[in-house]
Amino acid sequence: MDRLVDVLRENFEFTGVKEGCGEGECGACSVLLDGKNVPSCIIPVATVQNKEIYTVEGLREVKMFQILVNSFADAGAVQCGFCTPGMMISAYALLQSNNNPTDDEIREAISGNFCRCTGMNMIIEAIKLAVNRLGETE
Repeated sequence: MDRLVDVLRENFEFTGVKEGCGEGECGACSVLLDGKNVPSCIIPVATVQNKEIYTVEGLREVKMFQILVNSFADAGAVQCGFCTPGMMISAYALLQSNNNPTDDEIREAISGNFCRCTGMNMIIEAIKLAVNRLGETE
């Protein structure tokens, strides 16, 4: 079975999509599939025909995503960077549907992502910072 993660990385060179666990548990391979945050390592590529797929590379020009990137950097939520693209996809998906999430909603949204460097507190603070910044731009 050809997996979406492999096609995205090998055929399209979208290296923001990482393979961590290969079982859909770590969030490193997160992408948006028709607007939903999914682990691309367990998605057969044959099932995504005619679907909209976004990786971090495809969101670079989106204002909300740029604010997330800057907020992660400013909050010190990035160290090795392996989990960062998946975290940002999860945060972006959350903020698309909820522009003022609670701490618990943020924790739930990123619960499928793991970070071994910073822990989750800095990442939660980064998402809260992005929420504040997005509120200022409205």
